[in-house]
Amino acid sequence: MGAVTKEEYRPYYTYEDYKEWEGDWELINGNAYAMAPSPMFNHQSMAMLVGTTLTESIRSCKNCMVVSEMDYKISDDTILRPDIALVCGQKEGAYIKKSPELIVEIVSQSSALRDEKIKYFLYESEKVPYYILLYPEDLKAKIYRLDGKSYEKVTDILEGSFLFDGVECSPKIDFDFVFERFRE
Repeated sequence: MGAVTKEEYRPYYTYEDYKEWEGDWELINGNAYAMAPSPMFNHQSMAMLVGTTLTESIRSCKNCMVVSEMDYKISDDTILRPDIALVCGQKEGAYIKKSPELIVEIVSQSSALRDEKIKYFLYESEKVPYYILLYPEDLKAKIYRLDGKSYEKVTDILEGSFLFDGVECSPKIDFDFVFERFRE
């Protein structure tokens, strides 16, 4: 009998397990990831401001909703919780059931690897049309657009607005509005 590897000891979890957990978690390929304690003040404030400007930009569109910190169930063993998501064609449910039109993750030191690598590839494989990484310390956002099968970086944005072409409801984020309170 051979030696048992560390991987063989790692538990494998599913959505049924995840539903029973207390606290904030994400589940990626059956592996549990504890989310950091309550996000910092700037993180929470920027998430609210992004949600506000997105919601305002789609106010006349009745098919899409902006949600915050809602579970996105990709599969039975992968459940993510984006900071902000624009979801079209779904008005109810315990979790996001299909690929959002865009996702915003607010990157902190503790979340950088997961946001920039793991979630990037998961959202890309799920064909989320736009992925936005927002950096509170730099007052900058990196915007990626799905081009066929992979993300292409559209821009780094420090100011102004960005209109998300090809997305239902023509959403827009006003980054001046999001960043203005944090500029020195």
